[in-house]
Amino acid sequence: MSPYATVLVVCGLVVLSLLYLLRTRKIKEKYAAIWIALAAAILILGAVPSVAFWLSGLVGVQTPANLIFAVAVVVLFAVCIQLSTEVTHLEEETRTLAEEVALLRLEVTQGRESDARTAERAESSPR
Repeated sequence: MSPYATVLVVCGLVVLSLLYLLRTRKIKEKYAAIWIALAAAILILGAVPSVAFWLSGLVGVQTPANLIFAVAVVVLFAVCIQLSTEVTHLEEETRTLAEEVALLRLEVTQGRESDARTAERAESSPR
């Protein structure tokens, strides 16, 4: 099997696995879109290798493989930054929710104690 055919098969498998993850709701659409776009770009480069040569000549990189690796590093760096922002947002949301639950739990505990004291006073007071 030629390297280009291997790339096409691997990209096809990646897209199929992403579609499976989307159907089972194990990945959100916004994340799957990034990976599907990357797979489509790699499919184009695998199906039409002259595009990689043309792009490398346009950018001034001697070999298309170096250009592809450089672009891959940049894309993975961008994905890492995007995922880090998502994790930061989720951590903040989790902290806020934990604080709200703690405050609500305190209110419930104080309400139960207040109700218990009121009931004791009602029982001990002469009628």
